[in-house]
Amino acid sequence: MTCPHEDEPRFFVLDYITITRDPRTQLVVAVGGDDRAAGILQTIGGFTNAPGPRGPYHRQPHTMPVQEQRQGATAAAHALLLAGFSVHLDPTLNTLGTPDGDRQATHRYLDQLAERARHADGDREVAGILSEIAAPHEGLLPRLVQTLTATWATWAERLHDAERDRDPAQQLASTTSGLSDHAWQIEQIRNQAASTPPALPTTPRPATVPSTSPPVPTVRRH
Repeated sequence: MTCPHEDEPRFFVLDYITITRDPRTQLVVAVGGDDRAAGILQTIGGFTNAPGPRGPYHRQPHTMPVQEQRQGATAAAHALLLAGFSVHLDPTLNTLGTPDGDRQATHRYLDQLAERARHADGDREVAGILSEIAAPHEGLLPRLVQTLTATWATWAERLHDAERDRDPAQQLASTTSGLSDHAWQIEQIRNQAASTPPALPTTPRPATVPSTSPPVPTVRRH
């Protein structure tokens, strides 16, 4: 008697590895894999092993420049793929991606959003567009605020270390704070638009035929 699974092929499946940037610490981290994967991450990607709350993981040093982080992450990901591992690489770390393609995709998205705005015929449609712009965390403006905040923080620290005037960075911080306030205001406007009941359909008035007076007879004089 044969086992029901005896004829099934046996697959050699290696661990799944994720290489991404942690949004809170901005560290490039790699999670998953075995000792062989660890060797690839360390020798090719510049990663170091570290203890984590859910077990050991790998991360790149704080001091590594951003471009070197991306290059190391991309090289490690491709080496892991060649070694037979399954890998997810954060698209923002992939140096083989095309920045122009990302920029063009962003422009297309904004053009489509503007087209939706031009054809919005109700408050609910307007609310949907404003959600894309100002939704917490995921809206366009909050994302822009996150980018500006990161720019300001690193710039101010660099100016401080170099004992240079930090006033331009402080101006950027103030402008970013104002943009964040505007995003919150737009979110409140969005909520008002979403809560507005749809307009009731109007019944067209019957067409009125203008009254015409009978023609005045022409009197002929003899």
